[in-house]
Amino acid sequence: MLRLNDIVEKVISYLPQADIELIKKAYVYSAKVHAGQLRSSGEPYLSHPLEVAGIIADMKLDVPSVVTGLLHDTVEDTLTTLEDIESMFGKEIAFLVDGVTKISQLPFTSKVEEQAESFRKLILATAKDIRVVLIKLADRLHNMRTLEYLNEERRKRIAKETQEIYAPLAYRLGIYWMGTELDDLSFRFLNPDEYNEIAGLVLQKKKDWEKYVEVVKEMLRKKLEEFGIKAEITGRFKHIYGIYNKMRTQNLEFEQVHDVIAFRIITSSLRECYEALGAVHSTWKPVPGRFKDYIALPKSNGYQSLHTTVIGPFGERMEIQIRTQRMHEVAEYGIAAHWKYKEGRIESSEIDKIYASLRQLLEWKDIKDPAEFLEAIKGDLIPNMVYVFTPRGDLKELPSGATPVDFAYAIHTEVGNHCTGARVNGRIVPLDYQLQSGDIVEIITASDKHPSRDWLKFVVTSRAKTKIRSWLRNEEREQSKLVGKSICERKFKQYGLDFQKMLKSGELESVMSELKFKDVDDLYLAVGFGKISVAEILKRVVPKGNLEKSPEKESRIQKIINTIIRSTKSGVLVRGYDDVLIRFANCCSPLPGEAIVGYITRGRGITIHKQNCSQLLDIDPARKIEVEWDKNFKGLRPARISVVCADRPGMLSSITRSIALSDVNISKAEIHSTDSDRAIGTFEIAVTDLNQLEGVINSIKKVKGVISVERVYGGD
Repeated sequence: MLRLNDIVEKVISYLPQADIELIKKAYVYSAKVHAGQLRSSGEPYLSHPLEVAGIIADMKLDVPSVVTGLLHDTVEDTLTTLEDIESMFGKEIAFLVDGVTKISQLPFTSKVEEQAESFRKLILATAKDIRVVLIKLADRLHNMRTLEYLNEERRKRIAKETQEIYAPLAYRLGIYWMGTELDDLSFRFLNPDEYNEIAGLVLQKKKDWEKYVEVVKEMLRKKLEEFGIKAEITGRFKHIYGIYNKMRTQNLEFEQVHDVIAFRIITSSLRECYEALGAVHSTWKPVPGRFKDYIALPKSNGYQSLHTTVIGPFGERMEIQIRTQRMHEVAEYGIAAHWKYKEGRIESSEIDKIYASLRQLLEWKDIKDPAEFLEAIKGDLIPNMVYVFTPRGDLKELPSGATPVDFAYAIHTEVGNHCTGARVNGRIVPLDYQLQSGDIVEIITASDKHPSRDWLKFVVTSRAKTKIRSWLRNEEREQSKLVGKSICERKFKQYGLDFQKMLKSGELESVMSELKFKDVDDLYLAVGFGKISVAEILKRVVPKGNLEKSPEKESRIQKIINTIIRSTKSGVLVRGYDDVLIRFANCCSPLPGEAIVGYITRGRGITIHKQNCSQLLDIDPARKIEVEWDKNFKGLRPARISVVCADRPGMLSSITRSIALSDVNISKAEIHSTDSDRAIGTFEIAVTDLNQLEGVINSIKKVKGVISVERVYGGD
């Protein structure tokens, strides 16, 4: 366990005048309130805040940040209140502690909502003080380092959240060492078999790689000396998740991943960076298209470096990064490297640099739908960017794969909403054209043009997606209001009633209040979307005898029988509906064991989606409805899996035998060979729930010659 003295020594090494007594006071207080508490590992709980404070000191943050690391769990996990923290440590530290405290005391209907609200709180606190997110990252890093002590379900949930949000967030803030460690730890707990296999292969190769690094470093040192350049040269290995990702995306074996080793040259001046680049290119042939100048065009998080890939001394590709010492500090510590101390505060000249990385994230804090909020945040954490220009020469940074529509919304919402075409480098291009770094983009607009739902198929920025969805929803809501109004007026007229007249006279106010409608527009929407029938309103205003005779009520026994029949057909129970047509969405093919949500469709009943299905982001949240799996349902649901394997005799037989041994039937199978001695098989199987599907996938992974297995969607 890290000791208090270790933390103090770290802080003094970069802040000689630090208020060490405040750190000691926080340590004593944390030890007192956490006394008797144990972590899942069996260690005293105090070990966690000590380790978090140590990571914060490694990032060279100020004393209030280190103190917050020691106190960050006191409000959430002890009887301590924020008022107690403020009275003992001041407003600044109380604010930081509150910023990193999860929203755990509020009731939430789903994990997605809880996750979204906790992250929304973090983003809002970060908008006021960047240290909040840095402390939260330190907290998450230590939790990931000790994740093996939690049960499997919690391990996977936390690892997935880390992989999707916290690792990309660390990269976005420029803290690359933390991003790679979070990636590796997430991979370790989400895909333990693949992790252990690659880690073992790396261990076998490590000695050879280390010898290779020393040989190349010596060659680089001599070449730089010829050019009169004194520089620090280091070699590093690609992290495990990075190797796996390359193998998966490029369909490679471990031995085929050549750029596992990268070299870094750290010079004393900007001029020497470009001179060192010349020295490298005069020694080894550069690979065309693999040179990037992040010094002239820095990343939004402030990262600067020259990247080049060359054919090395043994005929293998190797990447070389060249930067100054100051650039290296920014690359290592990211936003934290901008921290300049002047009476404990960051200098105002650095503020813009720091918040530029998070400005887009802050823009999404007002998105109401939790799933859409998380999707927007994840989308904006994409690390690969392209750099394009407006006709006036203004630089715009967009995610890789961005289109003219993404560019239009980056300029202004109205430019995007009225976009009708685009010119790139002077020529007309389609709206789904993928922009390349260096492109000059001009957007053509027309006042009578509006967003198309088809745009959602190719835009990549969260801003564009959110603005398009917002426009489409508003349009859909207006149409639904008109439909709802028309239905209300027509149905009321059948009973000799004037709906509009009753509205104006106030006769319907009590009815709307009873049905919990805020106003008449709310009522129109509910009727238009099919969430309520006009009969529900009429029975409150029309005398009972005047309403059409209702069918006889079902007996209690018949009702139970019908409910069983209905639930058995689909396996899904819909809150508030006794009899409704249920269909399952092909886009996500939900299985029992997965969180689900219903979507009301006109004339087609209720469509069931996975709660995290991306298609749900394109619909109005008002049309969602709560549903749940029927626990008594014993039927089978279809699932599709894709298997990539070696193309050799007997593979298909081995895979199908593996599926059969899991007591699962194959409904359909398609196999085809590729050009690289691979075969890809797609199998449709019938399973009872998610656990059975995961069992099948794990069983197939153990078959010799199988490269990857994953669940796929979008079947017939």
